[in-house]
Amino acid sequence: MARITYDDQTAAAFKAVREIPRAGLGEWREAIRRHLNPSPGMTVADIGAGTGAFATAFDDWFDLGVLAVEPSASMRAQIPPRPAVQVLEGDAAALPLPDGSVDAAWLSLVIHHIPDLEAAAREIRRVLRPGAPVLIRQGYPDRADATRTFPWEFFPEAARTTGTFPSLEQTCQAFAAAGFRREALESVPEKLTTLADFLAQVDVYRRSDTIIRGLTEEEFLRGKERLRRAVQDAGPETRTNWLDLLVLR
Repeated sequence: MARITYDDQTAAAFKAVREIPRAGLGEWREAIRRHLNPSPGMTVADIGAGTGAFATAFDDWFDLGVLAVEPSASMRAQIPPRPAVQVLEGDAAALPLPDGSVDAAWLSLVIHHIPDLEAAAREIRRVLRPGAPVLIRQGYPDRADATRTFPWEFFPEAARTTGTFPSLEQTCQAFAAAGFRREALESVPEKLTTLADFLAQVDVYRRSDTIIRGLTEEEFLRGKERLRRAVQDAGPETRTNWLDLLVLR
């Protein structure tokens, strides 16, 4: 499923530096609430759950049952144990769930890891109850804006990798083939970290990030130097990143 191998070292790095602090996800909480309309007793499939950041957030925010489906054993091992979160081995094209068993599907920064998006859309359609939504948190190459996407302003060569990700149109077409229609699309801000903190973490970040791992050593070092110079002029404010929330139903 993944473009990189999420072994123990990579999973630990992901857990350490890639999870967004819960305080930085307030806008996502409200955006998800608007489109999910959560209520007690609902079950959400978190597909490609990673280290469980959003699985645990859904539990805390909305008191929902979460089925955290993740192909990597190392990533699954990082998901905190909770009664409301059931951790399952599987991927988007082979979900270990019965037909019509979940009230929503959540995919966060995962569609670029899926080799056959149409097959995944059919499988997601199979497990959703009638009328249930798919919520996708993602950046799309045809909607990219370097001024709103942190930290790619410091690593412009990252466009070489992000340009290979599914576009918004390709994503909608793949899901349309499975009977989904686009219901909503909005850009949602998230507060990440200060530049100084990111500079301190960037080497670990690189081990867990598909995009930065695609850079050559020279490209990475040039970006790190741009970041170092920016830190000298930056204040203590937290940087904001923007990603799209695509809702299909």
